Amino acid sequence: MTKYGSFPGARPRRLRTTPAMRRMVAEHRLHPADLILPAFVREGISEPVPISAMPGVVQHTRDTLRKAAVEAVEAGVAGIMLFGVPEDAKKDAAGTAGTDPDGILQVAIREVRAEVGDDLVIMSDLCLDEYTDHGHCGVLDSDGRVDNDATLERYAEMAQVQADAGVHVVGPSGMMDGQVGVVRDALDQTGHEDVSILAYTAKYSSAFYGPFREAVGSSLKGDRKTYQQDPANLRESLRELALDLEEGADMVMVKPALPYLDVLAKIADEVDVPVAAYQISGEYAMIEAAAEKGWIDRDKAILETLTGIKRAGADMILTYWATEVARGL
Repeated sequence: MTKYGSFPGARPRRLRTTPAMRRMVAEHRLHPADLILPAFVREGISEPVPISAMPGVVQHTRDTLRKAAVEAVEAGVAGIMLFGVPEDAKKDAAGTAGTDPDGILQVAIREVRAEVGDDLVIMSDLCLDEYTDHGHCGVLDSDGRVDNDATLERYAEMAQVQADAGVHVVGPSGMMDGQVGVVRDALDQTGHEDVSILAYTAKYSSAFYGPFREAVGSSLKGDRKTYQQDPANLRESLRELALDLEEGADMVMVKPALPYLDVLAKIADEVDVPVAAYQISGEYAMIEAAAEKGWIDRDKAILETLTGIKRAGADMILTYWATEVARGL
């Protein structure tokens, strides 16, 4: 106790006294327009197929995908990232279903675009892993290694057919060297200058992708460590960032989100383009599983993780909870 008052003189808790006070002084806020919904559409099914490791997430039929897109628009979600799941019989070494104008992803893009027009930013995964019988993100050479430059030729074809189908944004996700530049050239040379590129700039070789492999029916044996980034590295991400920007990326992304918030923060500090983060399947599954056990408060945990990603510097967040959270916001 002093003559003029009591210790402590500074009391930050004054700004935490009521919900209204905390809301007023909040430094970061989630908004529906921050959110992008990843969605899977599977060929040859008549009903949605639940993904066992991702409760509440399904492989959509073409009809239910259109419905999900409309619901996302109504909730105020900014975009939808589409992943195609072809029939197993259509997978081959070159992933030709990925460049077939009538392949499942291209059909889905056309149908979603017809359903919602420009009210939702329609994004597409530009990668071969869903379409190859070996499950890798590119074509293989005679020694069974992913052939970077041959894969780039396939990505150029994918960019063209996805743009022809009406996509607003392509997301080259295979982590091939030079992929952004090749995709940009392919788009520009085919009259698709307005199609944007969301570069998967820092995509790490992560244990948290596990449930996603089920979601896309992956045929992968082995791993992707020769092309996805080592979780130990940060400077490498900054090098990838510089290359992607030089090659024409309109937006950049960090994937996964929560284990790499330091990478996200560093990239956000470095750039003047929009930054995205992907809250991936394993992050989703952990929260859902812990909530099912009664170990955590599900809704609070979802909002806390999304707010943390926003605080670290993400302008956009890909999350399987996008529509649910947007409705709540």
